[in-house]
Formats: sequence, structure tokens, C-alpha cells
Amino acid sequence: MPTPSAPKDRDRPWVMRTYAGHSSPAESNALYRRNLAKGQTGLSVAFDLPTQTGYDPDDALATGEVGKVGVPVSHLGDMRALFDGIPLAEMNTSMTINATAMWLLALYQVVAEEQGADVAQLAGTTQNDIVKEYLSRGTYVFPPAPSMRLITDMVAHTVTAMPKWNPINICSYHLQEAGATPVQEIAYAMSTAIAVLDSVRDSGQVPQERFGDVVARMSFFVNAGVRFVEEMCKMRAFTQLWDELTRERYGVADPRHRRFRYGVQVNSLGLTEAQPENNVQRIVLEMLAVTLSKDARARAVQLPAWNEALGLPRPWDQQWSLRLQQVLAYETDLLEHDDLFTGSVVVEAKVGELLEGARAEMARVEEMGGAVAAVESGYMKGQLVASLAERRRRMESGEDVVVGVNKFESTEPNPLTADLDTAIQTVDPAVEAAAQDAVRAWRAERDDAAVAQALEDLKRVAGTEENLVAATLACVRVGVTTGEWAGALREVFGEYRAPTGVSAATTGEADGSLAEVRERVRATGEELGGRLRLLVGKPGLDGHSNGAEQIAVRARDAGFEVVYQGIRLTPAQIVSAAVEEDVHVVGLSVLSGSHLQVVPAVLAGLKDAGLDDVPVVVGGIVPDGDARRLREQGVARVFTPKDFGMTDIMGQIVDVVREANGLDAPVPA
Repeated sequence: MPTPSAPKDRDRPWVMRTYAGHSSPAESNALYRRNLAKGQTGLSVAFDLPTQTGYDPDDALATGEVGKVGVPVSHLGDMRALFDGIPLAEMNTSMTINATAMWLLALYQVVAEEQGADVAQLAGTTQNDIVKEYLSRGTYVFPPAPSMRLITDMVAHTVTAMPKWNPINICSYHLQEAGATPVQEIAYAMSTAIAVLDSVRDSGQVPQERFGDVVARMSFFVNAGVRFVEEMCKMRAFTQLWDELTRERYGVADPRHRRFRYGVQVNSLGLTEAQPENNVQRIVLEMLAVTLSKDARARAVQLPAWNEALGLPRPWDQQWSLRLQQVLAYETDLLEHDDLFTGSVVVEAKVGELLEGARAEMARVEEMGGAVAAVESGYMKGQLVASLAERRRRMESGEDVVVGVNKFESTEPNPLTADLDTAIQTVDPAVEAAAQDAVRAWRAERDDAAVAQALEDLKRVAGTEENLVAATLACVRVGVTTGEWAGALREVFGEYRAPTGVSAATTGEADGSLAEVRERVRATGEELGGRLRLLVGKPGLDGHSNGAEQIAVRARDAGFEVVYQGIRLTPAQIVSAAVEEDVHVVGLSVLSGSHLQVVPAVLAGLKDAGLDDVPVVVGGIVPDGDARRLREQGVARVFTPKDFGMTDIMGQIVDVVREANGLDAPVPA
């Protein structure tokens, strides 16, 4: 019997990417070229935090953050260098950018034009989902209403000028990282999509007969956790609900326009610092959840590296993640069959359960006035903080097993991390100074009058209902910088600080020892003449607030009076809060790699304010060598992802307070 030929899908599997970018445009360009040579079929650009939040490298708020979690792109010259020698007409480029998405897309468009590309043929995606930034990732800049206006203008522009570009990638990925259950992930992502589609429809910028084109360019970016069956069913539920929503609410008749198009990054939250080699099998299982089901298969997949809980992956680690995809796509028979789960009683029941829950939660959000209103009220954020607190409780109690963390903890020496200093990539501190010099040189060589006029035009348009893309493109062409573009819009739109959601959550008894710690907190407070006060601070531009929020919730439940003002604080603001609130201990949360810059700045500020006797503890992704340096500089404790017992952390914070205040006598436990 002849062997059937492989289906077309075998020749064209999903777009394969690794999320990458660091240090400088030139270094990132070299990395992209290497990855493309290894068989990567698309680019996924990671931008550093100053770029994501609209600051230039020489801004005080950018200190310690330049080039750390992505590449700094400050102006047209940086974008040229980033894609030097890479033909954008042939690329499918994903750019993980939100608050400044319009700016980065404009830079990309102009570079493509300079390369001679037909802008109408450019393919790729800007994430551009600002709602989830208020809920989880924290790289928002402007208030919700003007942020939605920026998204609406981008959608209208791309539908006509860049019809192959996905102007928004509704991103439920970070919702799961922030604690979302599958039901919440579906419901809040769909509620965000409704908010965007309603805004575009109501703006009048796209004729009704073209609205199917708007829906067709909407894409999604989801998370896939290790609960394989549930995650696979979640994607089938997403697919069914999107088809239902776009047909019934927006009257989109063409089934091709209603197709649920999504990319996926498998779960980084589940990566463990302890026994990190286990992360490889986690990544593979999570990849299967979004590729095995043909009827709900991802269009693009990007995988984290096994060592991301330790620090910045090296090129070799990214290559390993790419090879995982290639083995699945080219060596297995995954792409040779129809959907494997059609007709499964178990799958259909689970999908139905998820759909029922998602519809109910979407209805609650709708009753509040939609996604933007549910952000402004703090409802969705509070729900996510509470869900993550419950997830933490289950892990700490042992109800949820995490291999190598709370069960099966004994291990042989790990050759992959034998030399930890070489097991992750580090960013040269000189990168920041070089970027600062480069942006100053760029400003010195441009036409200042043209720049000033372009920025004035941008502010004028921002005060009207006119589409902002043309004014933004004009700014790109005369050499405006990222910080200047965002700064001009800040003048018109203002800035925003989203609700933290902490007040809505509680952890209960967690692992059973919380009552003991609570008594120690109470007794120590009495010895010091009042209730113990903990300041939880997020210095720098790092918006990953999940850990800080969970510490704040657990500390409050342990009896501390907690001072938590949210993300994006300067060291000076943290010191000021410590003085005003007369705190007993300061806890700093840093996940962006800027700990060696921002933590010493807080220590110095406390000393200058006469609070050098107030102890400081630090939590985040901090390599062992850096942790030693921080302790040598005066940090009392450093907690990393392997310290998953949050009640134990509370006990150690009590110890720190007692040590700092010379309370040697044991406190009752």
C-alpha cells in the first residue's frame, strides 16, 4: 500500500520563534541572524523596560534597566541597526510592546520603507494589549481611555495601510502569570477584545463593510500551563467562543474572518529555580497542549528556555527551545492527522464547563461597563490577586505538587548549573552608558526645529479626534526619540497608577504555620511599641508585581501593617515612604535584573535619611553571586524563586526586624 504524502501543514508548521533581544540593537541583530540561520521562521522582539514605558536611556527612571529584559530602541537609528541586513519584507515579526506600540510600529514601518519594502505586504504583530498591562505586566503609561484611543487609531491605520499586520495581540498570557484560572483567562481576554472592537466600531474610522477585516486582524497571545488536558480544552473553548462572539455581536459572516488566530508562549511562571532541568519536560508538555489539537492549533509558538528562572538565557539555551519545536514539527507525525480529540466525551465536557464559566464572568464584566471599567474599579485586578494567592496556598500546603520544589526535592548535582556564572547570560554594565551616549549623540545631530514642530503637531492632534499615526510617523522621520514621543503624549493624556488589587485577597492559613508567625509579629510589635510596619517597594521600571502583591497579602495576613504603593517607584520615593510611614523593614521586589543598581540606591537613600538602622530585604530573580554582593552591601536577606514558602519568608522578616533592633530574647512561637 503506498505511503500517503505528508499534508501541506507538514511543509508549513506554525511560525517558530524565540523571544529575544538584549543589550543593544547591534547585539540583538546578531542574535536574530544566528537564530534565523538555525531555522527560526519568525522574529519575536523583546524590548527593554525604558522602551516599553516611554523613556530614553538617559532618563533617571531608566537607571539600571537599559538592555536588561530586552533591546533598547530610542529612535529610528536604533531600529535600523536592529534589523540591519534582515529583509523586513520577508519577515513575520512579533513585537512585544504595548503602551508605546504605535511608536514602535511607526519606527518599523519607516525602516521597512527605507529598505524598499511594500508596507502593505508587511506581516507581523504588535502586542498592543494595554488592558492586561493594568492587570498584570505593568508597562502601561497613560490612563485607560487615551490608551484605548491609541489602540483604536492603530487598528484603523493597519486595516487600510498594512492589511497583513496584526495591530493587536490580546494577551491572556500575563493574566495566567498573574493568577488567572482558565475561566478568568478566557473571560478577561474576550472582554478586552470586546472593548477594542467596540471602540474601533464606535470611532467611525472603519466602514461597517470593512469590519470583517478588523476582526480578521485581531490575534491572541495565550499561556499554556502544564495541566495538559485543561490547557488544550481551554484553547478549544477560546476558539468556539470567538466564533460565537464575532458572529453574534459583530455580524461577521465570513468564517475566515472569524478564525481564532493565536500564538502562544508556554508558561514561564511554572519554571522552577530548583532542579531547573525539570523545566524541559514542562515546556514540552505545554507545547503539546497548543499543537496536538488541530482544530485549535497555535499559529505561532515561542518557548522559554529551561533556565529563565535563573536569569537571562544564553543563545545556546534559546537554540535548545527552538529545537524542541523542530523535533515536534518535523520528526513526529503530529501534522499528519485530523483533530485527535473530536468526539471525546471528556474533552467536550471540559470545554463546556470552561465555556459556561467564561460566559458568566464575561457577563459580570459587561454589567460593570466593560473591561476598561472593570480595570478602573479594581475588580479584575482583585480577582487575579486572589486567584494567585489561592494558587500559592495550594502549593505551600502540598495540595498542588511541584516536582523538585515541594516534593521529590533530593537531587544529584546538576551539571547544567555546575558553573552558575556561565549558565545564564549577563548584560555588561557598560551597555547602559553606551546607550546614554548614543542617544545624546543622536539628539545633537538632528534638526531641532523640525523635532520641536513634529512634537507640537503630535500634541495638537492628541487633543483632537484625529488619528495619531500620521503625526507619529512624522516624529519618526525627523528623529524624535522614544522618550520625547511618550513625553509629549504624557503632557496631553496624563499618567496613571492602576489599582493594586491587594485589598481584595487573603491567603487563609496557607501551610498551617501562619498563626505561629502572626503571634511572633504581634509580640515583636509590642516589644517595639506598636504594630510592625513593612514597606513593600517596586523600584525602577519593572512592572512584574505578582510577587510583591503576594508578599503584601501574606504580610497583611501575618499581622504586619503593610505599605504598598504599586509599581514604578524611584529609590527616592521608596525612601520618602519609609520615612513618612516610620516602617520597621523595607522589602524590595526586582525581577528585571536591575537589582545591583536600584537596591544600593535605596540603601544609600535610607542612610542619608537617617534610617540606616531599618533593615532591607530583597526578592526577585537574583543569581547567587549577585545575592552575595547585595548582602555585603547591607541587605539583610535575599529571597529568590526557590524560596516558595511565603509564610516562612514572613518568619524570616520577623527575625530580621528583631536582629536590627537588638531583640535577642526569643519571642514565643
